[in-house]
Amino acid sequence: MAVNLNESQINKKDEHILVGLSSSPSNEKIILTAYKMAKAFNGTLTAIYVQTEDLDTMNEVDKERLQNNISIAEKLGAKIVTITGENVPFQISEYARLSNITKIVVGKSSNNKRSLIKRQSLVDQLMPLVTNIEMYIIPDSNVQYKESKVLLKRKTIIPSFKDILLTVVLLVIETLIGYLFMKIGFTESNIIMVYILGVLVTAILTNSQICWIASSVLSVILFNFMFTFPHFSLVAYGEGYPITFAVMLIVSLITGSISNKMKSQVKKSTETAYRTKILFDANQLIQNAKNDEEIIGVTISQIKKLLDKETFVYLSKNKKYYTKVLESLEEVKDLEEVNNETIQLVLNKNTKAGYGTEYYKNDNFAYIPLSGNKNMFGVVVIKLKQNPIEPFENSILLSIIGECSLALENYYNLKEKELNEILAKNEQVRANLLRAISHDLRTPLTSIMGNSDNLLFNNKILDEDIKIQMYSEIYEDSLWLINLVENILSITKLENGKIKLNYTTELVDDIIDDALKHINKNKIKHSIIVNRFKDLLLVNVDVRLVIQVFINLIDNAIKYTPEGSTIIISVTKNESKVIINVIDNGPGIKDKDKDRIFEMFYIGDNIIVDGRKSLGLGLSLCKSIINAHGCEIKVSDNKPTGTIFTFDLPIKEVTIHE
Repeated sequence: MAVNLNESQINKKDEHILVGLSSSPSNEKIILTAYKMAKAFNGTLTAIYVQTEDLDTMNEVDKERLQNNISIAEKLGAKIVTITGENVPFQISEYARLSNITKIVVGKSSNNKRSLIKRQSLVDQLMPLVTNIEMYIIPDSNVQYKESKVLLKRKTIIPSFKDILLTVVLLVIETLIGYLFMKIGFTESNIIMVYILGVLVTAILTNSQICWIASSVLSVILFNFMFTFPHFSLVAYGEGYPITFAVMLIVSLITGSISNKMKSQVKKSTETAYRTKILFDANQLIQNAKNDEEIIGVTISQIKKLLDKETFVYLSKNKKYYTKVLESLEEVKDLEEVNNETIQLVLNKNTKAGYGTEYYKNDNFAYIPLSGNKNMFGVVVIKLKQNPIEPFENSILLSIIGECSLALENYYNLKEKELNEILAKNEQVRANLLRAISHDLRTPLTSIMGNSDNLLFNNKILDEDIKIQMYSEIYEDSLWLINLVENILSITKLENGKIKLNYTTELVDDIIDDALKHINKNKIKHSIIVNRFKDLLLVNVDVRLVIQVFINLIDNAIKYTPEGSTIIISVTKNESKVIINVIDNGPGIKDKDKDRIFEMFYIGDNIIVDGRKSLGLGLSLCKSIINAHGCEIKVSDNKPTGTIFTFDLPIKEVTIHE
């Protein structure tokens, strides 16, 4: 049937075209035709190969041609599907039915040579099975190849010494059992069954067709020689013996053939199940991998299980070769043979290279790109030693590599997203800091400048009380700015991990006393009470930073409570921690603000008594310092009104020697 495309057909959408893959020289022409049809129909193209037992006996020329046809289909953008089975038309029709194929492109030989046994072509067998799918038949004029395929005989496997010995031993055992049966009085039919059973066992236990065929022939000869009259002679006097021998031989051959085929099918099924399990395990393990090196390690491990070949992965990110989980190779003997030029070609062109491909086809390695939708991650390098990968194994291999590429793409996208989030957060912090510097710091700086200007130019006309007030305001504003700068520097170093804690053993009472010396002078307007522990308590802390925590919490209480309020510093302990409570009886903190009160630059909508706007750094710094010591800080309500800030410090036990 010629391929004539009319305008209505070309305008169709969602076409799914299926083309078969084979070792035929004309298969390339059929693949190109299917590609042109898919392009014309604006549809998708799938290339299918049905792997049969013939693959094991296929000569090297045909194997190379098959691999070349698969490569052509891949380059044309076809999805490669490999399935196993002996009934090729049925496998193709089932796949077409399950995959919503709309058109099938196949080739048909034009060789009309007559033979005694007429065999149906693939097209003739396929047409009744796909009545609802359009078929496009491409004539194949390559008569020579078709004839050679028909005349091609299966390679006979030369039996090993072990198989020969096993065959002989089984024949001896069968004969001994038959002799025993004869002595007991069993009929000849029972003895025949023993020999047929022996052929069955031989076909199962040996790896050569010659063995079970020889066993079938020798079984007939031994039965004639040992158990027909006259005994120990190949002459049989009974008229029915020739028929018995013929039937015995035919049954033995059929039994051996069926057993051999079933053994082969079981082997294929086992291999298929194993390979499928490898793909399933690869999917699960790759999804559970935590980083790119683990993803690469799992991929290499599963490829080695699949192919039993040395495998490496070259990551273009760090320009390293990997051979297993979390281990990079700098110097490996096999890597000396790896062609770096081929690596670069694969990275640049995103195409396969190495043995059996268009590029560097005589190389000992196969180079397969490890790429996602947008990015090229590296190259999978497999040492083939001039042994091509089977089509079914190749489809599993590409699936594993595809899973690896997808996982790497998701991992790198996630890392990029996290990095962007960090950058965005840092940018927000920077913007908030600039906003604070440009707006919130203007008030104290303006106050300092105004008071300084008055004192400088109007000093003589100002009375002493006004001067003292101005000096006090300058001092308070300067102290506020100094504390602010200290907080900014400290929290920046803590967040970046650039500050190292200088641990010393200190008395808790001394830390509190030092903190009270450095807090806002407005403390005289508040009542500050320290409830000390009855015994001396030692803590192992960075005293400078912990003093800053006390200063920030007490200043915070002073700032947000009216004059005359009471601030209580309470000290208790448990088995391993010193518990500090800073308590005030002010207006308290709203519930909606408690979860965010320790965030940087968060100030809520609380009213500040002194009218000076906060930058929201003090509590954030407190949390960072306490967490750096391996402890926690939290906020709660003080009943009936007020706030309680609670944090703990690591206690230091002291052993006293008397």
